[in-house]
Amino acid sequence: MHSYPAKARPALIVGSVAIDRVGTPVAQSDNILGGAASYACIAASYFAPTRMLGIVGADFPPAYLKRYRKHGIDLAGLHVDAEGRTFFWSGRYRDNFEGRDTIEVQLNVYEKFSPTLPPAYHDSAFVMLGAIQPALQIHVLDQFAGRRRPFVLADTFDLWIHTTRPELERLLKRIDLFVINEEESLMLTGERNLVLAGRHLRRMGPRTVVIKKGAHGSLLFHADGYFAMSSYPVTKLVDPTGAGDSYAGALLGYLASVNRTDFAALKKAVAYATAVSSLTVESFSVNRLSTAGRKTIDARYKELQEITRF
Repeated sequence: MHSYPAKARPALIVGSVAIDRVGTPVAQSDNILGGAASYACIAASYFAPTRMLGIVGADFPPAYLKRYRKHGIDLAGLHVDAEGRTFFWSGRYRDNFEGRDTIEVQLNVYEKFSPTLPPAYHDSAFVMLGAIQPALQIHVLDQFAGRRRPFVLADTFDLWIHTTRPELERLLKRIDLFVINEEESLMLTGERNLVLAGRHLRRMGPRTVVIKKGAHGSLLFHADGYFAMSSYPVTKLVDPTGAGDSYAGALLGYLASVNRTDFAALKKAVAYATAVSSLTVESFSVNRLSTAGRKTIDARYKELQEITRF
């Protein structure tokens, strides 16, 4: 459990909860806890009270629920379907971690996932929409109609750019912060330069855009300026799965912890997100992310400050 600043506001994470099986050039996992919401919630929980909105099946191991509760995550929005099985994904990373191939996907209960906010979640001040279908992301936002509008971060997936672009473009007009990876940003905008892509994405709706470049850091685009963050110098790469989700969760969690979304707060949020995501890649599943602790995160944040100061 974590203690939070008095000004911290609740952060709501909406996304997939999964059981994964991952192969890398150096190791093979058993069935492990996965899903965007798992990584993002644990990352956010280091900074602010965190709520999860997702779905699992009757086969979801109690030990995974215990892991969430250890981080104080509010599970009122985690629906357990007693008739079905949990979303399952299996994949393998290629040599030198240059891309990955999906081996097996079983959508199971996730196929009919329709995220519905419990009444207690309607006051969520900060919301992360994980990379579920844009229509479902919009469905979540519609449930805040008539209430105080939260600050909304959204992620996406290359499949949605190809198959549901009109819905994705409608979503972009309703969010505050868009987090997207390098390849997807070029795909969505048609640009060949990341700076131009970032500016283009801001014109599509979101006030703030973050482009993730994996091992090469990230770029922040905002009305008040542009900011580039290097990656943390990781020396132990075990499994990159979930790093982007941890990044987005920590980003939202930090903003919720200070209850601010100005350019200065966003720059610090990007640095904390970089520190947190660097932990995720050091183990399979959420293991390293979950056990590292806030002191380790703060130490990496300070290292990043030194790395980027001149």
